[in-house]
Amino acid sequence: MDPGTLPDLLAETLAHVATGPGRHRALRVALDGPNAADPPAVAAALVDPLRTRGREAVVVDARTFWRDASLRLEHGREDVESYAGWLDTDALRREVLDPASSSVLPALRDPQTNRSLRVPRRAVSVSTVVLVAGELLLGRSLPFDVTVHLAMTSAARVRRTDAQWQWTLPALDRYDAEVAPLETADIVVRVDDPRHPAIS
Repeated sequence: MDPGTLPDLLAETLAHVATGPGRHRALRVALDGPNAADPPAVAAALVDPLRTRGREAVVVDARTFWRDASLRLEHGREDVESYAGWLDTDALRREVLDPASSSVLPALRDPQTNRSLRVPRRAVSVSTVVLVAGELLLGRSLPFDVTVHLAMTSAARVRRTDAQWQWTLPALDRYDAEVAPLETADIVVRVDDPRHPAIS
């Protein structure tokens, strides 16, 4: 992905929204997309462009807010029906998205080891952009100010998803049909070809 295109264009848009009239808290942004589009990497690429526009950014990888393994793997490690419930939305609200909060917790637990990461909270201000990056973030009534969806066709997801995560693809197809992120997201970025992303 060319760092001079998508990150700059998205950063310009988000910085503009962050300075909108009446804003009195950090801008909470969902950077939603399939693992194949690597939302956390896109979020990380936005940090420097936002900083040059006077906005500090905090990146939150949604995978670090998965539920405890004893809960999310209750029906097995590859249960499509339960995959959409892996995200601990209550913890994400409490630790990151609470609109009254002056700080956020960037990560809760290691998704591989299931251990608490014990990272310090990050102070946020009216100029901060909080980027929550991951899969299946929309349609949950989470209090985001801006929603960005990294869109890929089902065929592109099949081609670019690692073998160990191929089992999740039916959940993403269902998400497209039921949540309709192409219609509900504020900003849609088509990334079927990562070399030529297109924003709408």
